[in-house]
Amino acid sequence: MSEATVSTRRSAPAPVRFWVPGDLNAFFGLGTNVMLNVIVLTGLCLYVLRFSPGNIVYGSILPALGIALPLGNLWYAFLAYRLAQKENRDTVAAMPYGPSVPHMFLVVFVVMLPTLLKTKDPVKAWEAGLAWAFIIGVIILLGAFVGPTVRKYTPRAAMLGTLAGISITFISMQPAARMYLAPVVALAAFAIILIGWTANIRLPWNLPAGLVAVLLGTLIGWVMIFTGTATKTDMQLSPLSDAFKFFGFHAPNIFNVPHLVNGLADIGPLLVTAIPLGVYNFTEGMNNVESASAAGDSYNLRYILGADGIGALVGSALGSPFPPAVYIGHPGWKAAGGRIGYSLATGIFVAVICFLGLVQLFLAVFPIQALYPILLFIGLVIGAQAFQTTPRAHAAGVVLALIPNIANWAQGQIDNAFAAANLLAGGSGAGHVPIEAMAANGVYYAGLVKLGGGAVLAGLVLGAIAVFIIDREFVKAAIYAFAGAVLSFFGFIHAGSLACTGAGCNFGPTWAIATGYLVMAAIALAFAYVFRVAAAPHPLDESAAEVEGGLQAEPLAT
Repeated sequence: MSEATVSTRRSAPAPVRFWVPGDLNAFFGLGTNVMLNVIVLTGLCLYVLRFSPGNIVYGSILPALGIALPLGNLWYAFLAYRLAQKENRDTVAAMPYGPSVPHMFLVVFVVMLPTLLKTKDPVKAWEAGLAWAFIIGVIILLGAFVGPTVRKYTPRAAMLGTLAGISITFISMQPAARMYLAPVVALAAFAIILIGWTANIRLPWNLPAGLVAVLLGTLIGWVMIFTGTATKTDMQLSPLSDAFKFFGFHAPNIFNVPHLVNGLADIGPLLVTAIPLGVYNFTEGMNNVESASAAGDSYNLRYILGADGIGALVGSALGSPFPPAVYIGHPGWKAAGGRIGYSLATGIFVAVICFLGLVQLFLAVFPIQALYPILLFIGLVIGAQAFQTTPRAHAAGVVLALIPNIANWAQGQIDNAFAAANLLAGGSGAGHVPIEAMAANGVYYAGLVKLGGGAVLAGLVLGAIAVFIIDREFVKAAIYAFAGAVLSFFGFIHAGSLACTGAGCNFGPTWAIATGYLVMAAIALAFAYVFRVAAAPHPLDESAAEVEGGLQAEPLAT
């Protein structure tokens, strides 16, 4: 065979399909993941905020999500199609998209619930949430212009390390713990997930592993209920009588724009949380794009972040205070066989749920423990990728980038425990424990607050400093240490809140950490210019080509 013939065959365009058998497998994974988050945010609105089910929740918030989410999924499918055509390959996986999980809880407990308690008006609380989501969208769009530069000069270990920290703590830990509240259901589903998605073993009759896992868990759960070995409370099911309580077509409401305007009228207090969380969102988006690149699919960061920002703006204008975002987990869904169609199908699936008010049906039929193993799987994949697709010598940088997110998660667990104790005490403050008493018992709460403040950015900075020092690139390490000083001084990292708010500036809690970073920068510069230590590969280093591809699995035959 001649070289010309080989060249011709290699350059022939590969057909790009919007749907392959593996998309069904990935769809049942991502679809149930997003559905679970929609169920959770619905529960927060109904049972924490006590919003009107008809007018606000099913009449405005969910239909707005039903528009904002498919728009992002459609855009990501188009980007995947274009990338597949450009690179002439059929292994491109679209980015996943859905409601941002951290923002889901933050807008409820930091923005809307305090507004509700202050004003006693659910509508004003909802309007504050809409304004907050709108600000988040604006900040993400602004971040789209600086994000590519930050990504270019940030080590992969730092980006994937902090992403792994989010995935392991905030996405996996609670589901993993709650799985053991109904272990027979959850572990049966998890076994199928491990077999089908991590071991890439074809299930009998080519059944999708995600579907089999959820149906098996659901079947076991209902058998346990009917046999009296478990209650519906254990399975966390709503009464079947509520399944179709809000069934019907709920159209998006364009007349919610005045509610957004009302919320923006009192924008000052919202900026305190919206600014750092907007920065968090575009930083996480940047890390997710790097994660996809490590799995073989290199997307334009500005295009990805643009969908996040526009989704937040559109959603808030239509009535949703929950900003959508590019999801963690691209490598996992790609390894599960997903290509282009799975993400788009997820958007359509969620839109149908939101428009038809089917959330109560899923709450009544599917035990939530049958869905949690999917979230744990994402934690496994993203945590593994941080080590598999970075040089071995950078492992310490990965671990260091993890730590702020672990601290942030631990602080949240302590806060929630105290809140529960205070609630049991009737709000008398009996659940309060002095910080000194906690420190005397080995719980350094104040340190956790500082270490975990702005965890995503903090992990990025610390991981980058570690990687550059490992590679003896001390000038670059000093630059990141100086960036850490600036960010911490103004409270973007290592602080419970911004140093400057509408009430003025207070640098008292932040100057010491900022000074610490400046000392780190000075030490790094000393090794560069005084001791003249030249940059050199670490003895344990290995080329990225040898370690990349650890998660570039072959598509499953499903």
